[in-house]
Amino acid sequence: MYRLGIRAVHDRREAESAALRMRRLYELTRRTLEMDIHQEPGARLASLVHEIFDLDAVAVFDADLQEVYTAGRWTIDPHELVQNVYHFETSSDDRATGISRRVIRLGAVPIGSLVVRGETTALANSAVAALIAITFDRYRALANETRIEAERDAEQLRATVLDSLAHDFKTPLTAIRAASSGLSEMGRLSPTQAELVGLIDQQATLLADLTTRLLTTARLESDDAGDAPAGVVVQLAPESVDSLIEDAVESLADRSAGERVKIELPSEPLVVDCDRRLVGMLLTQYLDNACKYAEFDSTITVHAEISCDQVVLSVHSFGPAIPMADRERIFDRYYRSSVSSAHAAGTGIGLSIAKRAALAHGGSVWVSSDEVEGNTFFAALPARPSLAAVPACISLSERSLS
Repeated sequence: MYRLGIRAVHDRREAESAALRMRRLYELTRRTLEMDIHQEPGARLASLVHEIFDLDAVAVFDADLQEVYTAGRWTIDPHELVQNVYHFETSSDDRATGISRRVIRLGAVPIGSLVVRGETTALANSAVAALIAITFDRYRALANETRIEAERDAEQLRATVLDSLAHDFKTPLTAIRAASSGLSEMGRLSPTQAELVGLIDQQATLLADLTTRLLTTARLESDDAGDAPAGVVVQLAPESVDSLIEDAVESLADRSAGERVKIELPSEPLVVDCDRRLVGMLLTQYLDNACKYAEFDSTITVHAEISCDQVVLSVHSFGPAIPMADRERIFDRYYRSSVSSAHAAGTGIGLSIAKRAALAHGGSVWVSSDEVEGNTFFAALPARPSLAAVPACISLSERSLS
């Protein structure tokens, strides 16, 4: 009976301790969501962790800004200590000194570090590091968006609405990711619960990626002229065409659709100077379009080749033929072919984004359609000088848009 009594007291204390950690993590999550992230969050994060968890001292290192933020009383210089944790990627809990170290990661990428001194647990330290990582990411996303907006000469209402929506999505997404990360780091989950938490985190990450695409769409849509969009800064770099296509296939919303995709590439590696993000959006839109309207279980073919001074990318599928009159307008914003409107829901924005992504590179887009041969969407991008010397040219007789 004596032993049972001791065990009961121990279990009760463990439960109380776990409940206290959960309350503190919840409070930290709530307070970080309320932060004004127009300003660097490092100093406020260090103070919050120090205050909420009642620690002796806290140090946070932001590798992107190369800044160290401290709170509480340190008996040693925390600057070198916290930076070494980041550089050597050493996470540990030292019971003798009461100092705990954590590398702050965004996915698998180290972006900073956390060192605390005081009474805490390994699980709580890992959960705090995860929350700091999410807050750093949120701040950087907003900083990038603010910089982009500052570079614009003018922004139309449509772009403003899209941008506002994307910002509104950030807050609930941050809450979901913070909660799932906290639950995962706390542990004590059954296999089924852990699987569900992992699914939540995976899908929240996917939504965050889609939000980033929405912001890019807002910038592409900010220009009504026929030339390259003025609101977009194209960052050119040599990119492998097969890598661009593989990434687009992997990004399909319907993952099973990727099994229907056949990729055709030249025997020699094909490289194009482009903005990977924009060309990725173009290819993804073409593939999404094909998946929506293609005949059930039919093959979707992605093809790439060099033609004179251009790299020509195309996506072919079998589906309803596009009327000749619609082929001239199908890349216009908000225009939807009467055929496509009857088969699947849509906004008429996607193909206009693909066109603007091509225009931003000095390229062009067009479509060919035939009841027997199927539908093929093309995009031509300027080839690298070494590739442009290849003499072979494809026939562009069906080219209808530029």
